[in-house]
Amino acid sequence: MQTSPRSPLPFTPDPVLSQLLAMQHGAPVLIALHDDADRLCYANPAFRSAYGLGADESLTWAEIMRRCHANGTGALIETDDIEAWIASASTRRGKQPFRAFEVDLRDGRWLWISETVRPDGWLLLVAMDITPLRSGERSLRQQRDRALRAAQTDALTGISNRAHILQQLDEHLAVLRARGQCCGLVLLDLDNFKAVNDRFGHAAGDAVLHDFAGTVQRGLRRGDGFGRLGGEEFMLLLPGAPAPVVQAVVERLLQQVSLRRPLAEAPDFGYSCSAGMYMLRPQDDTRTACIHADRAMYAAKAIGRDRAVWAD
Repeated sequence: MQTSPRSPLPFTPDPVLSQLLAMQHGAPVLIALHDDADRLCYANPAFRSAYGLGADESLTWAEIMRRCHANGTGALIETDDIEAWIASASTRRGKQPFRAFEVDLRDGRWLWISETVRPDGWLLLVAMDITPLRSGERSLRQQRDRALRAAQTDALTGISNRAHILQQLDEHLAVLRARGQCCGLVLLDLDNFKAVNDRFGHAAGDAVLHDFAGTVQRGLRRGDGFGRLGGEEFMLLLPGAPAPVVQAVVERLLQQVSLRRPLAEAPDFGYSCSAGMYMLRPQDDTRTACIHADRAMYAAKAIGRDRAVWAD
């Protein structure tokens, strides 16, 4: 008896699903799927072509942006400091269940991009070419987007400013009340920062703040929130992280910060920070949550600095 060759698939594919996969593979629409660590797990040919990715490459979003900037391909990124640009973009990426925005490509195309984020952190990106829209409308949209980014971004460090990070805190409190998703709140304050300005000058102080923001940002997940409240004080939000994970993240960050040597004129200079940790509760508002974390942070300073303390 003659047998037919075995199918390479372990199941018989649904015909509708097969059609969907075939059509998106050849569609001009850009489609990409990132996991909860923001690594590209799937992208159709249109996306890979637009961003200069090989057929089997699986990079993180930040790695893709660095390549675009270095090679002058893919996304049009107009900056001299790609790490600051990534830090700024990260303050908005994946923070909402859905958002839509425009992006320019180096080849002159203008994309309308939508991002859909599941509660488990996976992100679906769909983009379409809207280059034919009138140039005047395009200019107005770009001006609006630049104004929005400026309103949400700390000018020195590129991360969220005070208003934007407090807005994220409000949103996480609402999610906690609605869905019970836990969230860690951490206040971080650089130790003896006034002495840095007094000894090396305000330009060096700014360099330390910039270095600190970049060091913390690089260690966060896409959905985490990080912003500068003012001066040398920062806020970190860790949604979905239980207390042991919050403590592990903060201790790792403090260790990374302690190893930094950000001043070229003083290669032996290092710095540290103190942290106050607090798990949000449904009955909290923004003010009370910040008071709890702030008291813990000052307790950390009182017992020696360069450490993390839980709120009572």
